Amino acid sequence: MKILVINSGSSSIKYQLFDMAARSVMASGVVERIGLDMGSLTHKRYPGTPDESKSVFEQPIPDHEVGMELVIEKLIDANIGVIHDTSEIDGVGHRVVHGGEKFTTPMLVDDTVKKGIEEVAPLAPLHNPGHLAGINVAQRLFPNAAHVTVFDTAFHQSIPPHAYHYAVPYELYEELHVRRYGFHGTSHHYVAKRAAQLLGRPLDELNLITVHLGNGSSITAIKKGKSYDTSMGLTPTGGVIMGTRSGNIDPAIIGFLAREKGMDIQQIDDLLTKKAGLQGICGMSDMRDIHAAREKGDVRAQLALDMACHRVRMYIGAYMAELGHVDGVIFTAGIGENDDIVRYNSISGLEEYGIVIDAEANAKRPDEWMRISTDDSRIPVFVIRTNEELEIALQTMDLITRKS
Repeated sequence: MKILVINSGSSSIKYQLFDMAARSVMASGVVERIGLDMGSLTHKRYPGTPDESKSVFEQPIPDHEVGMELVIEKLIDANIGVIHDTSEIDGVGHRVVHGGEKFTTPMLVDDTVKKGIEEVAPLAPLHNPGHLAGINVAQRLFPNAAHVTVFDTAFHQSIPPHAYHYAVPYELYEELHVRRYGFHGTSHHYVAKRAAQLLGRPLDELNLITVHLGNGSSITAIKKGKSYDTSMGLTPTGGVIMGTRSGNIDPAIIGFLAREKGMDIQQIDDLLTKKAGLQGICGMSDMRDIHAAREKGDVRAQLALDMACHRVRMYIGAYMAELGHVDGVIFTAGIGENDDIVRYNSISGLEEYGIVIDAEANAKRPDEWMRISTDDSRIPVFVIRTNEELEIALQTMDLITRKS
């Protein structure tokens, strides 16, 4: 079975084609700058050798339909393609950021599903419209494939009411569905399942803390294999400090800025999502740049690192208390997988609570996974490379198989 995974944004399309028999990537790529004067497509072919071939194409890409037609063109190209015809693709898995309370599992795409994605678009206005555009185009271009939506919020729908409600008038929940939803669910679920394999125990027996750290970051408490609490909230802005997002702040700051700076809601929203976080503290959003500046004595770069790690450690500690017993802590995503300094500073000081870091092991880069805690650490700590696209492909294949 061949599964094409699509992550369609407002101006981009990311894709990976999987051979599910071998659990291997056949091709991947990204279409960028859709709707601008000049767009681009970067296509990688994995022909079964250790080396990948990459091709870059630039041309105007006015809309998602043209973008998807370009993707198909490259997938079936005689020189850089990996299939002969689109009929070889059995299923298309679509990543959708927000499913609200409507969708708790992967869904075969139909009019009801598309209507539901549109209805919760106000909760993810930068994401869901692009996802919907990608789904509509893909259905036209792959009419014989089964189309499946996999929602980032679905894994967190097991969070109990006392953890997902906000202390605001209950009518806001009833009328506008204001509550904690959580994101990165596909990633948290994938690394939790992988941790269960490494620990040699069923996932539904385990309490885990999964730490997804990238430009966008979130931390999840997993109780008996299910999401029990998570750091992001109604939107992906809440929780820990991120590249350009503030994370949790005193909500009265919003009114204060409106009064003292004359800012309107859109300006404040832009500030908290695009100009805050690490960027707001030190002028840099990439942790690699921050480390380079720290080494040259940049005080604000050091402050940004200290603040970010402090917030991560706070969440880990809070979730340890919430879960009562923890079987493992897992770091994942771009920073979580590759930044030993952030990992060390985020869990150092937790020795009394059963976490003891192995500095030498932590300094290494993982292949697919590695353990970074000492042998006598009561709570093992792992670094596991996430693979959201493979998880989407697996869930797509599982649903197609069950429905066939």
